[in-house]
Amino acid sequence: MNHQNEYFHLTTIGLSLATLPLLAGLVIMKTMNQDLQAWGEESEEIFRGDRLPLLKFPHD
Repeated sequence: MNHQNEYFHLTTIGLSLATLPLLAGLVIMKTMNQDLQAWGEESEEIFRGDRLPLLKFPHD
């Protein structure tokens, strides 16, 4: 029996099984990146200067 042929099938099966989790991880990372970027832009809007109240300091 040819051992190279056995290893080829094991390699092919292993690669096939590893592809789906890798692609799922990439999609999850892209989605998380977009969500975090949107969250950062929303937090910038909250702390913009035109939305903050004017504070009145006493003049001595």
